[in-house]
Amino acid sequence: MSSLLLANKVGLVTGGGMGIGKAICHAYAREGAKVIVADFNQEAGQETVAEIKQAGGDAHFVFVDVSEEVPVQQMVKDAVEHYGTIDVACNSAAVSRGSGPIHEYSKEIFDETFAMCTTNTWLCMKALIPVMLENGGGSIVNISSNASLRGHAYNTAYAAAKGAVNILTKSSAAEYGKKGIRINAVSPGVIKTPGVEKLFIEQPNVVDALKKASVMNRLGEPNEIAEAVVFFSSDRASFITGQVLSVDGGGAVK
Repeated sequence: MSSLLLANKVGLVTGGGMGIGKAICHAYAREGAKVIVADFNQEAGQETVAEIKQAGGDAHFVFVDVSEEVPVQQMVKDAVEHYGTIDVACNSAAVSRGSGPIHEYSKEIFDETFAMCTTNTWLCMKALIPVMLENGGGSIVNISSNASLRGHAYNTAYAAAKGAVNILTKSSAAEYGKKGIRINAVSPGVIKTPGVEKLFIEQPNVVDALKKASVMNRLGEPNEIAEAVVFFSSDRASFITGQVLSVDGGGAVK
């Protein structure tokens, strides 16, 4: 019997080209899954696939804009055609648009933020769930944010959109639990992603403040989020659904 948590599983990860999504792809592959790396950054996504294959894993890239329904449906169709099924999935792709006082947001930016953080997650679930129902079950993990739990001044649209992801997760878990599909969310704190590293270059004065956002006084690493996603995806979490887990170095309790 294999000790790998995702042996003989097929996993799909959106936003798999960079940051947290890339770390999740690597963790899925390490634990024995065949991985569909989905991203609209073709170069980054194919790089993730190449790294997984170089390490002895099995991966396949799918180009997709997850904010549009037809491409999302095609993404899932391509994945099933390539590997036969999808057993586990992580909806990691998200883009934060705009910042500033909420009364200064344009409707366009507000709508775009929800499209890239909430609607895209729902579209992916809508496409994935029929495949999992046909399989008799599966596991979906949505990536939220601690901004959704405490709010985030001057980044309100993103916080609200991720708050909607939490309720989407809980409500859908209640719908599909009896049908063998578990749906959970992982809520990262401040994680050392390429986006955060870019912010450090542009605004070096925020480094200490971001580190102090956790009681551990450091930033999280993408692989620390990936470990939580692997757990939720695996049978070790077989009695867990509808949960939002903060992986934030204690930031939510400060």
